[in-house]
Amino acid sequence: MAKFLNTSATNFFLEELIKNAKERLILISPYLRLNDRIKELLEDKDRLKIDIRIVYGKSDLHPDEIKWMQKLDFVRLSFCKNLHAKCYLNESECIISSLNLYEFSQINNNEMGILIRKYEDQDVFKDAYEEAQRIIRISDEVRISLDEVKAEPTNESVEETNDNNVGKLTSSKLAAKHKMKTNELLAHFTEKGLLNINDAGKHILTQQGKDVGAEFKTSQYGGYFLWPENIEL
Repeated sequence: MAKFLNTSATNFFLEELIKNAKERLILISPYLRLNDRIKELLEDKDRLKIDIRIVYGKSDLHPDEIKWMQKLDFVRLSFCKNLHAKCYLNESECIISSLNLYEFSQINNNEMGILIRKYEDQDVFKDAYEEAQRIIRISDEVRISLDEVKAEPTNESVEETNDNNVGKLTSSKLAAKHKMKTNELLAHFTEKGLLNINDAGKHILTQQGKDVGAEFKTSQYGGYFLWPENIEL
């Protein structure tokens, strides 16, 4: 029988699922920014030559993730366009959850999910495993090379201030206020639905973002977002 997981339980059983993998490990998450604990567990599985497949689906990988993955011989990374599923499997357990493999989400968000064990729900586990395999098949495997490691981009080419911007902060200043990196803040707002990513890989403001008071400003040098100073993260 499936087991319900709240936020803390999802994080706990995800770590256990990775630790207990003996043959294979599949991690499917649109957003990918691993915390140190997950990296440590995956490094251990890599040393044990466990087959690890990671599928992500949103924008470019952070340079830190690329550098880290270059060190792993048994991790294969794939990109799946329009991926929204979050699913984590080894050969005997599966977690289907709202939780992204994203450090900010694991610490700050309220999540829920279910744990499926093969010996308890064999048919459900089989269906989940086959769907995970289908997602892998339709994904493009990513070859990581040194030339992909480059400086972290910024979505703010210029920051302007005027009387109309009182009570609002640019993305970089709002991120600094909450001790985050700008890309982490933008990814979090994308996950919340305040931003979207267009076909060119650029963040754009959604109607939901406009409704909370966010703005996009343009200038001859580029564009940047303005957010209400007290916006809830």
